[in-house]
Amino acid sequence: MTITVENVIQIKKGRVDEVLARFREVKAVHTFDGFILMEVLKKLDCPEYDELKICTTWENRSFFEQWLAHRNFEKAHAQKNSEKKEDSPILGNELSIFEVAIQHKPMEKIK
Repeated sequence: MTITVENVIQIKKGRVDEVLARFREVKAVHTFDGFILMEVLKKLDCPEYDELKICTTWENRSFFEQWLAHRNFEKAHAQKNSEKKEDSPILGNELSIFEVAIQHKPMEKIK
């Protein structure tokens, strides 16, 4: 069963481009087995804070969980070797996992 994982990140107003830049380059996630697609969506109309929605699509949940375990392992080791930024632009985030129940792709145009 294909899944899409949505990570909604709330960002201090005016600092969205700083966070968006982190997603411009290809990352390790793009090489993981089972990874299909990443979309980074920038919300346009939120007056209190800026918001990005990071959506990744996976062949199935087990591939996502393998990547997540790998990522958490790397983050744990990175935190030991670096100090946390006090001035982080991130206010918070929420992770949701969805089953892709229906997906439509473009059809060939009739000539």
